[in-house]
Amino acid sequence: MNFSQMRDIFEPHLAQIREHVYFSQELGIVHAQMEVCRLVMAQQPPFAIDDYRLGIVLKGQIRVNFNLVEKHIKAGTLVFLGPGTIIHPVSFTDDLEILGIALFAHFPMPFAAGQLPSAFNGQVRDFQLEVAEGDAETARRIVETIWHIVHQQHYNRQTVASMVAALMHHYDALYRAHAEQRQALLSREQTIFDRFVYLVNQHAAHEHKTGFYAQKMCLTERYLGTIVRQTSGLTAKDWIDRALITRIKVELRHTDKSIVQIAEDMSFSNPSFFCKYFKRLTGMTPAAFRDGQTS
Repeated sequence: MNFSQMRDIFEPHLAQIREHVYFSQELGIVHAQMEVCRLVMAQQPPFAIDDYRLGIVLKGQIRVNFNLVEKHIKAGTLVFLGPGTIIHPVSFTDDLEILGIALFAHFPMPFAAGQLPSAFNGQVRDFQLEVAEGDAETARRIVETIWHIVHQQHYNRQTVASMVAALMHHYDALYRAHAEQRQALLSREQTIFDRFVYLVNQHAAHEHKTGFYAQKMCLTERYLGTIVRQTSGLTAKDWIDRALITRIKVELRHTDKSIVQIAEDMSFSNPSFFCKYFKRLTGMTPAAFRDGQTS
């Protein structure tokens, strides 16, 4: 869901939500209350994003699937979603309120190439942090300051970029502290599983075999399969299929690519095998799913 897609969602409703949404070619800011949340949920998930998004859950709770893993996110949680993240909202409470910022392709990133804070350098596709009230308040104030600046006539772009840098450094420091604490508590099995899911999210569109992931992790295929099943209750192939089907659904619902092109892009040997695979796992053909039937 890029800039143009989000613009298409919100523009028809700007009269009702203008106080809660700001969009330009460079960035978007959403102070999402119920009417805004419902507009997004009314679209056809799953969605894929190609930019950086940072947000704070101010009130309420939401259940959402990020990159195959379902999360239950509560008030006081900081959320980061990086390029390539696949999002599938499940449900939210009536009092949900989110404040967030999206950095679109034309945004002048405030860091030199290769100098992004470690939490945003691509090794982590998404994270959610339950933080102290003061840390959540700091993030909120930075985003609200950016909101104030962009609504001034002829605002200074460098000032906005500097505020975004401050926000990213704030998230990065909290993420690194959290990661160190979590690593100390993680079992070897959970560490292996987390790494496997990360690799699946990166490569499932082109690598459909468990052996590829075992080789990347310097493990035997049998050992990796045992760890994944013990940790998650699902087989390694189940996780690969989940990632692949989710990516296919995004392509069918949110692009104009032909089914033949999608099959090729997803490294299937031919369109017939692609269609049989999709129907076996979803119960419907790719064409039926694209036409709006549910799965």
